[in-house]
Amino acid sequence: MFDALKKTLLAGMGAAVITKDKAEVALAEFIKQGKVSAADAQAMARKLAKDGQAEYKTMSREVGEKLKKLTDRSDEVARARIARLEARLAALEKKQRAKSRAARSKPTASS
Repeated sequence: MFDALKKTLLAGMGAAVITKDKAEVALAEFIKQGKVSAADAQAMARKLAKDGQAEYKTMSREVGEKLKKLTDRSDEVARARIARLEARLAALEKKQRAKSRAARSKPTASS
């Protein structure tokens, strides 16, 4: 599960890089065509970068929170399972001790 999450995050980061590259190409084309000035293009690039960083921080925080919830839940499940196994083991040990005591207290045929 963690591998899938890691791959998803890496894919998202890769998409961000591709988007940045495409934005730069598009802005350069707009400048070339005279649709925007170089100053406006730089302002747009800064805004895109700022918005992208904000989105990345938000997503990172959300992913971190979800991972924490998953690991906490996983820990709870593991603790509950361990508690059940310990209870079963204690019951088996008690049963085995009772059998051992009963076997020691039985009179032998040679007595």
